[in-house]
Amino acid sequence: MSRLQVVSGKGGTGKTTVSAALALALATEGKRTLLVEVEGRQGIAQLFETEALPYEERKIAVAPGGGEVYALAIDAERALLDYLQMFYKLGGAGRALKKLGAIDFATTIAPGLRDVLLTGKACEAVRRRNKQNRYAYDYVVMDAPPTGRITRFLNVNDEVAGLARFGPIHNQAQAVMRVLKSPETAVHLVTLLEEMPVQETADGIAELRAAELPVGNVIVNMVRPHLLDEDALRTAAGEQRAHVAKALSRAGLGGARRGGLAERLVDPLLEQAAEHAQRVELEREQRAVLARLDLATYELPLLGEGVDLAGLYRLAKELRTRIAPGGTA
Repeated sequence: MSRLQVVSGKGGTGKTTVSAALALALATEGKRTLLVEVEGRQGIAQLFETEALPYEERKIAVAPGGGEVYALAIDAERALLDYLQMFYKLGGAGRALKKLGAIDFATTIAPGLRDVLLTGKACEAVRRRNKQNRYAYDYVVMDAPPTGRITRFLNVNDEVAGLARFGPIHNQAQAVMRVLKSPETAVHLVTLLEEMPVQETADGIAELRAAELPVGNVIVNMVRPHLLDEDALRTAAGEQRAHVAKALSRAGLGGARRGGLAERLVDPLLEQAAEHAQRVELEREQRAVLARLDLATYELPLLGEGVDLAGLYRLAKELRTRIAPGGTA
């Protein structure tokens, strides 16, 4: 099982929710997981119903079996100060630069630098060891940028290593890429069973593979249940007014005569059933597209009541049986 789990997906697919649920699933049975946020949206804090995360690793949840989930909202400015101190011993000078606005200017004017700092901080957490020379965290889960820019985000240190031919910047960039392009890392793509998210997922996987970045699984989120069996779906797709009216009448909803209650219910029910049948057929087509990607695909249910903390633990349990250690994958 890869120790760095990167989660990406098209906006609106619920990648932050999946990231949080995966962190909980991986922490089951005494493991320590760090959940990393890199986009500054404080989505993790909202999901775990806690206050905004500072730039420090803070315990936010306990998983079944006593495992712990820590979270870190990486701030590019603070990460740059860490970098200056780590490699150049410029802690005091770095703070002076921050007061002058130079740190903010550097991270804003050079978005590539920002990505270097964000990925570098996450990989440092993956490599970090404690006093007993054990890894500080069993797993690091990154709530990464959307699919459209995930490859460039993860591959930015490759470009930096090529530009800086030697020195600490070159060495740090190479160290980060050794983690990101190794079996220690898996990049998961979250999608919905809809045409645009599925197509973006396929495109993202192609880009990741071309960049030789390790692709993990496809996670289909918010899957709605099928309410009708195959025979009922075929019926819903056709004109079955008389049959439906008679069935409603037999159910005690009044006679099937014109103008009766059963008669008035026929059109709305047939319309809803037809929409359901069309959606099921669309989902079937999108599952076929995903199957051609030649990756393990796992589905998470739509939580009709929304994703609160209890729902997050439910999704974690679903993931535990699928892609977490000890599951079926």
